[in-house]
Amino acid sequence: MSEAKLAEPAGDPLREIRVPDSMPQSDAPAIQSANPAAKRPLWIWIAGGLVLVLLLTKIIPSVVTALKTVSTDDAYVNGHVTFVVPRVPGQIVRVLVDDNNRVRKGNLLVQLDKEPYRVQVDIAQAALTVAQADLVTAQAKVRGLEGLARSQRFDLTHTMEDLHNQVGDLHAKVATLQAANATFAKAQADYQREQQLLQQQVIAQQEFDSYLETYAVAKAQADKAQQDVYRIRAGLGLPPNPGKGENLESVPANLDQTYSAVKEAQARLMQTAAPLGVVQSFDDSPDQMLAKFYQRDPAGNIDNIFAQLLKDAPDVNQAEAKLSAADAFGAVSPVSRWEPDRRWRCYRQRMQRGTSSRSSSACRCEST
Repeated sequence: MSEAKLAEPAGDPLREIRVPDSMPQSDAPAIQSANPAAKRPLWIWIAGGLVLVLLLTKIIPSVVTALKTVSTDDAYVNGHVTFVVPRVPGQIVRVLVDDNNRVRKGNLLVQLDKEPYRVQVDIAQAALTVAQADLVTAQAKVRGLEGLARSQRFDLTHTMEDLHNQVGDLHAKVATLQAANATFAKAQADYQREQQLLQQQVIAQQEFDSYLETYAVAKAQADKAQQDVYRIRAGLGLPPNPGKGENLESVPANLDQTYSAVKEAQARLMQTAAPLGVVQSFDDSPDQMLAKFYQRDPAGNIDNIFAQLLKDAPDVNQAEAKLSAADAFGAVSPVSRWEPDRRWRCYRQRMQRGTSSRSSSACRCEST
């Protein structure tokens, strides 16, 4: 029997066995079974591995799911959907979830653009600074009005005192006028008597001239005294010649309340006191106005009154209200508490489908 010849071509991983033609057919299977692995190519092993992986990852889980899933032709969905609405408007710069994603409490949903809110914070801070400056300005203005009101209150008192001095001066001028009239009456009587004596040539012309001079001086002094009285009465707002039954010394009893200079000082004080919150009627006399003003303090202490007016002044209250509004806006508004990484958190709700319970993407957001 001749031996079988083995040939191994270059590059062929499988061996080829050649059987001689003279070998009997009964011996051929024994030779073919001598190396059975040489007849299975490598791709068969690769394909088998892929099929095995596919079975483990796709087919078997699908079969398991199909066995555990209840199917029906008339199913319905009972869902609770809540719309996602942020508390502040803004432009979304990032969306951190997709449709139908399952989310849990605390998961980030979207992120808003922070730049517009930074601008709003700067605006709110500027408004707060302006409100603080306005309050300081209002307090300074009120303090200035306080000093002016104190000054004008003393001006009113001094005006009333000046009026009383003018009335006293009137009385003095009237007395001077009466003395001048008495002197003039005596000089006139002497002049008339000496004139008769001159006509009778009892006295000399030189002696008569001295009486004439005395008479003329007395008359001039009386006229001057009378004009002084007229001037003072006119300054007091009174007619030069008093009415019937009155004399030159007569003045109204309430002249210190109706005198023009007093009313002018009263009007200036009322104008200054109005921004301080002190409102008086023009029908009130100066004494009535001052009495009401001192009633603001039980002890009548003017320093305590002005201290309270500084706190309750309308300008100060208005500035404090604006400051409170600006401060409240900064404390309450979401814009003022905006953080660079402010986001919206989504809370999961549940949706029922048929008879089974599953998680859904219906959720609501809350600022963080």
